[in-house]
Amino acid sequence: MDDAAPQRLTLSSIDTPIGPMAFASDPDGRVRGASFGEGLERTMKRVWPAAELAAGPPPDPVRSALAAYFAGETEALRRIAWSLGGAAAGDGFQARVWRALAEIPAGATISYGEMAKRAGEPGAAQAAGVALNRNPIPLVLPCHRVIGADGAMVGFGGGLERKTWLLRHEGALLI
Repeated sequence: MDDAAPQRLTLSSIDTPIGPMAFASDPDGRVRGASFGEGLERTMKRVWPAAELAAGPPPDPVRSALAAYFAGETEALRRIAWSLGGAAAGDGFQARVWRALAEIPAGATISYGEMAKRAGEPGAAQAAGVALNRNPIPLVLPCHRVIGADGAMVGFGGGLERKTWLLRHEGALLI
């Protein structure tokens, strides 16, 4: 992964079965941000404050990987190139949580406590939740796969209905 902050981000939108998703991509086609609905521009200004933002089409590999994911190939999200290089969060706990998300396979879930442990801070489940809430690339970095210790559907910026839909789609929920 490139460690440099992007100088320019292209903002685009892709229709999905769970509503439109907005994406921010760097000139190399790597996803730097994603959002359900509004808020992507605000997030990108927080994560990469110096980046110029402009509207444009989504990268074809992102469009095709999303289509494959929603068609049932749940591991297709792993084909989407992404980068957190140069993010304002740097290499702190928040960024470690974000990077650890990429290691959770489709169809699996972990607790907030387990996420904190994987990010190097056992016992920091609440802080992991705060970091997950600020995940700049939801779905691609699958924060929907993190659930409460008791299996409760909690905390997803795209809404709990989307989180439940995504986990069912991936086979993590059978009800």
